[in-house]
Amino acid sequence: MALPMPRHMLTHSSIFRLSHRTLHLAPPTTNPSSLRHRFLSVSATMASAAKKVLVPIANGTEPSEAVITTDVLRRSGADVTVASVENQHRVDAGYAVKIVADALISDCANTVFDLIALPGGIPGATNLRDCAVLETLVKNQATDGRLYAAVCASPAVVLAPWGVLKGLKATCHPLFMEQLAPNAIAVESRVQVDGKVVTSRGPGTTMEYAVALVEQLYGKEKAKEVSDPLVMRSNHADEYVITELNPVDWTFDDCPKILVPIANGTEEMEAVIMIDILRLAKANVVVASVDDKLEILASRKVKVVADVLLDEAAKFSYDLIVLPGGIGGAQAFANSEKLVNLLKQQREANKPYGAICASPALVLEPHGLLKGKKATAFPALSNKLSDQSEAENRVVVDGNLITSRGPGTTIEFALAIVEKLFGRTKALEIARTTVFISP
Repeated sequence: MALPMPRHMLTHSSIFRLSHRTLHLAPPTTNPSSLRHRFLSVSATMASAAKKVLVPIANGTEPSEAVITTDVLRRSGADVTVASVENQHRVDAGYAVKIVADALISDCANTVFDLIALPGGIPGATNLRDCAVLETLVKNQATDGRLYAAVCASPAVVLAPWGVLKGLKATCHPLFMEQLAPNAIAVESRVQVDGKVVTSRGPGTTMEYAVALVEQLYGKEKAKEVSDPLVMRSNHADEYVITELNPVDWTFDDCPKILVPIANGTEEMEAVIMIDILRLAKANVVVASVDDKLEILASRKVKVVADVLLDEAAKFSYDLIVLPGGIGGAQAFANSEKLVNLLKQQREANKPYGAICASPALVLEPHGLLKGKKATAFPALSNKLSDQSEAENRVVVDGNLITSRGPGTTIEFALAIVEKLFGRTKALEIARTTVFISP
């Protein structure tokens, strides 16, 4: 759920443009021309099978919920359209994240969708509720017996007042359960499916929710095919666990300044989740493009506009430098002399640095940044680590180094960073607020 944003969170903004033109059936390849060839070769066979999905967004939408839902559904082959209910394509989402939609909601008024899935966030949910075109689309969806779904505040704030949850079991963010109760059979499930309606609780349950949507659209086999590479955990509501070796204090003056580099091919879920949680913890997060322009094309066709270019970001020092994954993004990081030098300087100064997914294996390892350290990485790349003794762990902290495995471990990874910077009490508070663990 997007909580009211502290003022410090408004100092940086990243623009996320979600394009629905390309279907993704497998992890990105390392060769762009090969990638295009593979997409073209499957486009004809997938055209008839692709399910049409609408993800509406608004000012105040919870960005992780929107991006996770979009990313996971595109992994299944769904044709996802992200539509703004505002008067312009760009919306000001939570935590200083800006999203540029594929279309305006008015462009979608006459389209029939197999699924309409609403992200939450406040005031995002109220803005969705006040959109007459979206209300008509969802009510028609219910009348016609097609799938519709909502997460976080939206089941209570949007679907319930529209009368499309009557007599149905539904869940929502804990703060809105009383508002949900008069208009639905309120339950506390992390993900609730009742007929053609799917509801869920918050950012920390959105990946589970998105996989459930894949199952509703394509069946259990496809859902498993999509979920396995995400490295999701099975004990969803339990407290997170990190493996820490050679513990040291991570120190900072006043407010921790964190650099999050991005590049073409960066895994957007990992980048957005980290930005969300670290800004929720009141860290000063700077998103820097490693490429020669601010806008990058992420792995599932989310276009991200960084706060600054890396050339500008490199003029300053950071309390932590942390890399998202994605094959293409990791390769760009590894090829960036400026970023590699920043990471080496960070290590030499005994200051924290880290990476997730492909980046530990493709960036840190080949540049000697894991020498003498224990680390983990994306399972399929763990064999590239010179020391694989801790590679099966979801999050590994070794002194000033932190590493993790993939999209499904990103919340744990971000919470571990919060714990090292602000303490476990603060990290657990955020874990409960986002409903990653039981509230």
